[in-house]
Amino acid sequence: MRTELVSEPGDASRPNEDFAAVALPASGQGGCVVVLDGVTPPRGGAGCLHSVPWYTARLGGALTELAVSHPDLTLPEILSRAIGRTADAHSATCDLSHPRTPQATVVLARWTQDTVDHLVLSDSALLLRSPDGTVTPVLDDRLDRIPRAWLASEAVCDARARNKEGGFFTAAADPEVAARAVTGTLPRHEVRALAALTDGATRWVEKFREGDWTALCDVIRKEGARAAVDRVREREAADREARAFLGRGKTHDDATVVYVEL
Repeated sequence: MRTELVSEPGDASRPNEDFAAVALPASGQGGCVVVLDGVTPPRGGAGCLHSVPWYTARLGGALTELAVSHPDLTLPEILSRAIGRTADAHSATCDLSHPRTPQATVVLARWTQDTVDHLVLSDSALLLRSPDGTVTPVLDDRLDRIPRAWLASEAVCDARARNKEGGFFTAAADPEVAARAVTGTLPRHEVRALAALTDGATRWVEKFREGDWTALCDVIRKEGARAAVDRVREREAADREARAFLGRGKTHDDATVVYVEL
């Protein structure tokens, strides 16, 4: 089995708000991948004493532990329990009802000898490569369907779309959001490899249009996860002045790539 993990902050002076983990149980019969992209709150606070990295570390740690130690639970059940456990860790000190309470996008994949289960919530991505080389992206595209005018205003987006029916969903403080995730199961023999990426890494496809999902998966497979992040950074640096045209609010974003060949 081949595994690679690269996670790089968009700004060296700020903490990386992504979380990534690969867990291979001692039984040797399966494993899991967890990737989170913490949602940076706007200035003015989010009703919480804790940082986004604190939240993603707590939630990511809970997801990893539950995915490995509770094979009887489905991935939505694991996400629900992990959100609840993380909320309990700061509910006494923080306003978890605030729309910008710390939150994250989620990619969770778990495999056994027989199956590969997957879950995606919000705009991180999971790529599944079959033995014949076909790449299938697993995406939660609800954020893409939000009217652009709403996204231009943090207040309007929070009021109308964030964690609301008809809008988009992230892992925050409500365990019931787990039921909104995009999920699926495939036979193990139909999945040769998988790649989990935060949107800082998927920019190569979604913003810069340098290639499709198959091309990105090929870069990761042939050149490594580091090369995929480096290609994004090169395009960001070359296009620093045109970021408004491309719809990028930040020149650089935290970028995470996890690759596993089964």
